[in-house]
Amino acid sequence: MELKNALFSPNSVIRTPTFRTKGSITFAYSFSFIFLACTIIFLFGNSHVHQSSSQWFKNVIKNRSQLSSYFPRHNHLYHQNISNISKDTVFNPELYQSRVSSNGSRNATLSEGKPTAAKKKKKKKKKRWVELMSKCDVFDGKWVRDNSPPFYEPGSCPFIDESFNCYLNGRPDTGYEKLRWQPNHCNVPRFDGGKMLRFLKGKRIVYVGDSLNRNMYESMVCLLRNSVKDKSRVFEASGKQEFKKEGTYSFLFPDYNVSVEYIRSAFLVQEWEMPIENGSTKETLRLDRVEKSYDSYKDADVLVFNTGNWWTHEKTSEGKGYYQEGDHVHEKLDVVEAFDKAMSTWARWVESNVDQKKTRVFFRGYSFSHFSKGEWNSGGRCDSREPIKDAKDLLSIDELSPPIPQMLDKSMEKLKSPVVYLNVTRMTNYRSDAHPSVYRKPNATVQEKRLFETHQDCSHWCLPGVPDTWNQLLFAQLVLSQSQTQTQRKQQT
Repeated sequence: MELKNALFSPNSVIRTPTFRTKGSITFAYSFSFIFLACTIIFLFGNSHVHQSSSQWFKNVIKNRSQLSSYFPRHNHLYHQNISNISKDTVFNPELYQSRVSSNGSRNATLSEGKPTAAKKKKKKKKKRWVELMSKCDVFDGKWVRDNSPPFYEPGSCPFIDESFNCYLNGRPDTGYEKLRWQPNHCNVPRFDGGKMLRFLKGKRIVYVGDSLNRNMYESMVCLLRNSVKDKSRVFEASGKQEFKKEGTYSFLFPDYNVSVEYIRSAFLVQEWEMPIENGSTKETLRLDRVEKSYDSYKDADVLVFNTGNWWTHEKTSEGKGYYQEGDHVHEKLDVVEAFDKAMSTWARWVESNVDQKKTRVFFRGYSFSHFSKGEWNSGGRCDSREPIKDAKDLLSIDELSPPIPQMLDKSMEKLKSPVVYLNVTRMTNYRSDAHPSVYRKPNATVQEKRLFETHQDCSHWCLPGVPDTWNQLLFAQLVLSQSQTQTQRKQQT
């Protein structure tokens, strides 16, 4: 106490310095002001320094919420780690940094593992969609006007048969391109070519059937091609440029290792030539044997079959001396019975040869024709530029001869294998506006135009057009199947 009094007494030699005069105080303030002014002049007078200082100041303001990280004593990580160090321990910056990094990584991992609100909402929405789509009949709906951009621009795809390419053949109206199929009780996703290519990566999708399945096949090629940046990287495997002739076609998408193929098989059973007298042959249809080509695609990843329209032709509908089983040719066989036998043969092949764990099998239903005032070879026409809007004006299925839609429905009900039935019959019934009609060839001559007036195409479809919707529904079914499979796997793990 005596020492304290001695040190801090007024008479002590050792004392706290103080400013006793007004001159000293004035000098101190003046010096501080001059120093501050010089500093400001230096910073803002020098452009380089000014820019860097200004940027530094902006960064500090921008990251003001992180200012605490500049002061480790106020950082919770600092306190958390420093508390474990004893008073006698010398502080090791490297040890501290490693602990902070470790703790930060652990916290980051925990935050990443936590599903965000957006992810939860997206997952919930997807789950609802899967549940709804699983119960929804996507073929029960109506066509609605839609001004969204087309899946691919008219005239842009070089792989469309000229007889399907209505735009290049001079069709002046475009309303048939601006209709979208809307199911009554659910929504189907818009076709996504990029997603479809990723789904098909390393896979084969094969369309098997008549020229209407070629219509659908060419649609798929164009839909996928439109999603490829380098269009030159899409080509037919054998270099074919025409796709109307009989045979097999395969388009390759090498960037994805995807092939999209078509094999003609109008009846799904073997068209045959039976030897008869004098070395000649007789055309028959083998109801007990599938096409020879079937073995070449039984291991494909997606198979899309169809048949129907050829069964309405004269030879098949009359059934006189045309249907064959073994060595026996039926003198007369009703087309309904013959069709049932053919479909049973096809179904047995699917059950015996297709690996259901690997391959998704689809069957596309009957596609309506719209001939009026005659048939395809007797002046039938389809001049309408608007779809049928009232259900009461639709063509009656009961009046079809033979009743192909009912025959197909019956065959699908008998199937033992899981085949997805793309029942497009009703949706095509509305679309009397979307056939090629007289627009069957570009730059047609006067003589050809006269021929097309009396031989209109009211069976096939313009592209872009109705078959794009068939593929959209195919895409929706594949998305649904993939989602269901993923859910099942999660439940098993």
